[in-house]
Amino acid sequence: MNLDAMPLARQVDFVFKQLEEELLNAQAGTVIIQIRNNAVGKYGVRHNPIESKNGCIGESEQGMTKEQVQAFRKMAVDSMKLKRSWTHGEIMYDFSVRSGSGAWSASILFESNYNMASSMFRYTPKYAQHSLRDAP
Repeated sequence: MNLDAMPLARQVDFVFKQLEEELLNAQAGTVIIQIRNNAVGKYGVRHNPIESKNGCIGESEQGMTKEQVQAFRKMAVDSMKLKRSWTHGEIMYDFSVRSGSGAWSASILFESNYNMASSMFRYTPKYAQHSLRDAP
């Protein structure tokens, strides 16, 4: 599948479909999507730490359900309407399931970034330093 030919919103939808199994039953974490030239490069899930007591991992509480993962994916795709005028960066979707209630929440962070080395210009200082040989 050629991601470069796909709109970014469809690429985000594709990412969330790929991560669906990993998001099921996840209690909290961050979905990270790296973008370069308006195309998804890398993506993944950073899970919040798993707690243990006395070296034993206890029973985990209920994480995201299939319906919640689908709603999360829809929210992520809809959030792409907020992305404006940048082609390189990272999108982070923090999520958590509230224990006991089964409710979930998410927040979105857009980060644009660029590489000066690949820019079409080079910085030239207005007052270039002259060597002593150039002094009159």
